[in-house]
Amino acid sequence: MNIHHILHQQKVFFATHKTKNVSYRIQQLEKLKSVLQEHEEMLYEAIHQDFGKSRFDTFTTEISLVLNDIEYFFKNLKRLSKPRKVATNLANIPGRSRIYFEPLGNVLVIGAWNYPYQLSLSPMVAAIAAGNTCIIKPSEVAANTMVAMAKIINENFDPELLHVAQGGVEETTEILQLKFDKIFFTGSTRVGKIVYEAAAKHLTPIVLELGGKSPAIVTESADFQIAAKRIVWGKFLNGGQTCVAPDYVLVNEKIKDKFLEYLRSYIQQFNYQPDSEHYTRIINEKNFDRLVQLIDPEKIYTGGNHDRSRLFIEPTILHNISWDDKMMEEEIFGPILPVLTYPYFREALTEIQSREKPLAAYLFTNKEDEKKLFTSLVSFGGGCINDVIMHLSNPHLPFGGVGNSGMGHYHGRFSFETFSHQKAVLHRKWWGEPNLKYPPYSENKLKWIKRLLG
Repeated sequence: MNIHHILHQQKVFFATHKTKNVSYRIQQLEKLKSVLQEHEEMLYEAIHQDFGKSRFDTFTTEISLVLNDIEYFFKNLKRLSKPRKVATNLANIPGRSRIYFEPLGNVLVIGAWNYPYQLSLSPMVAAIAAGNTCIIKPSEVAANTMVAMAKIINENFDPELLHVAQGGVEETTEILQLKFDKIFFTGSTRVGKIVYEAAAKHLTPIVLELGGKSPAIVTESADFQIAAKRIVWGKFLNGGQTCVAPDYVLVNEKIKDKFLEYLRSYIQQFNYQPDSEHYTRIINEKNFDRLVQLIDPEKIYTGGNHDRSRLFIEPTILHNISWDDKMMEEEIFGPILPVLTYPYFREALTEIQSREKPLAAYLFTNKEDEKKLFTSLVSFGGGCINDVIMHLSNPHLPFGGVGNSGMGHYHGRFSFETFSHQKAVLHRKWWGEPNLKYPPYSENKLKWIKRLLG
């Protein structure tokens, strides 16, 4: 079906105001939940074909998050949709002030390949909950999941409300020429700039969920055994192909050797093998070749083995790394973890501050002053203290980037607000209004205005 025609259908349908009915939105979310659960096996099979992701990881990092988003709106959508009362200033008394949440209209969601279900369907869920129509363009890199989502959505929902568009760069370029009321993009900074430029031609508001080199700092006061365990889990989850994975570690030079031993121990303990059920392969040969070129054989502490025929790269720790090394120039986005050292905590913070703002940052410490310095001095999208990645699992925290790592945020109520227009309305009474604002003006009126508005 022609994408221009589908968007026209969605514009016509939105103009009926049917999506403004909260009960209608909930009905669509109930249907979506049922459809996803009915086709769960198809989702597992498709993502395993794309890059060997296990049922366990697919459910915990993808399907469960989408289902949790749906449940969140089941419980909270009526409350979120109600006009929000706010204070009324003295100049407008007697009166009352309200913020009305109205859907923006027709939304485009462009998903990413590394978490193809979560990063396409979660924004879609929020768009529908907020009362919009939605066209979803999943990444063609994970081709089987794109086909699965298209089949599930397009066969069960009217295109006037939801439609999954398939195709590659050419099709995405065509879609971006159309005028939407909001675009939600997840992907690389390079492509994000292209999407942003296309949106600007129509003055379309946009959310960009990008990436960057997310640091993890391990201090001398930390429980560095637990720190190593959590970092290994977060880094090698999804084969390292996670936008908020620790991209590199800054460890206090006094504990470097012990910390490296713990990293190696947990890699061995977690048994990341080519046929392991819990270790995802690299998505394609292009990304595989890029990652292998980042591995300096002279700086391998552990790992480094790889097999192109199986798109397997062994979890690899690199040490004796400097800021000038090649892997420190760009986001790694794979199972390679450089470890750098620092002598003083402030120096580590300064190094991070001097670079582009990351999507995530992590600190492992037991010192309150270090926690305060980290949160007050380092700018990043979101993060954790004494853990990694888990901030994404809390629907009460916004998720999003800053600077080069993105703009806008979502999750929980922040998702609802992202896909809503907050319309400000002042309700005035007919009585009780002084004549101060009306001509003719006088010095006495000005004196009273200064008292009221000063």
